[in-house]
Amino acid sequence: MTRQPINIEDLNLQPHFLFHHRSVLLTSGDYLAEHFNAMTIGWGALGTMWSRPFAFVAVRHSRYTYQFMEKYDSFTVSAFPEQYHETLKFLGSRSGRDGDKIAASGLNPEASVAISAPSFKEAELVLECRKIYADDLNPAHFLDETIENHYPSRDYHCIYYGEIIAVTGIEKYRA
Repeated sequence: MTRQPINIEDLNLQPHFLFHHRSVLLTSGDYLAEHFNAMTIGWGALGTMWSRPFAFVAVRHSRYTYQFMEKYDSFTVSAFPEQYHETLKFLGSRSGRDGDKIAASGLNPEASVAISAPSFKEAELVLECRKIYADDLNPAHFLDETIENHYPSRDYHCIYYGEIIAVTGIEKYRA
């Protein structure tokens, strides 16, 4: 499987399906410095903000990846073929604090096209993002009280907006 560059205007995907039914891998850090971490995410969004294409991702402060998101200015959001479902479950249920879970997963990190955060050879779609905004969720601003049910431990997410700088993917993601 070889990913090719895709112009953001030509990107064709179903964001809700991607995040909610497939899950994706969030990776932050520096590939060349060999200092990065990844976690499986099921919450995120894609769209336009400040006239820029963006991806937003939610990371709890307790996650090891949070440290990388705070330290580095870029991240990738990667989708994988269905055959990697168990691999993504593994990466979402283990902490990088406890060992090299990426090596244990069998995935192969590689340099991204335009940012320092890595991509993965096995990914069928990679969104390369440069952070442009971050803020912690404030429960005082929840307009739907049932949202609080997602936070029984009051461990609210930090939301990161990343401008999509580059996209690579297989043909099915090209409009």
